Amino acid sequence: MTDQADLLILIVDDNEQNAKLARDVLRAAGLRTIEAATGAGAVARASRDQPDAILLDIRLPDGDGAEFARRLKADPGTAHIPVIAFTSLAPQDVGEWFQEAGFDGYVEKPIRVLEFPDEVRHFAGG
Repeated sequence: MTDQADLLILIVDDNEQNAKLARDVLRAAGLRTIEAATGAGAVARASRDQPDAILLDIRLPDGDGAEFARRLKADPGTAHIPVIAFTSLAPQDVGEWFQEAGFDGYVEKPIRVLEFPDEVRHFAGG
């Protein structure tokens, strides 16, 4: 198990405000973060930097987040990394498709600032 101070989280969101809030909250809680604004960027960063978890927006400028989740899970180099749907969809709207797409869980936007770091740690194994 990784020490939680060493956890590296990849935030993938093309909305700069959402990405900044997630980054600031996670860093304030002692986690390290890296970012990507596209699905292709997420795949490249995940492969290179091997984060402990990936927060992946569902709607990205270069495609559907579910497609990128499937790519990450299909690649032996990134298949072990938990991929978390980072979405404004309500839990009842998520259904089972997100698991079929390879997501390990989801975090709802807007984030709940106080709970957010623990939600992410749960998925990242910290």
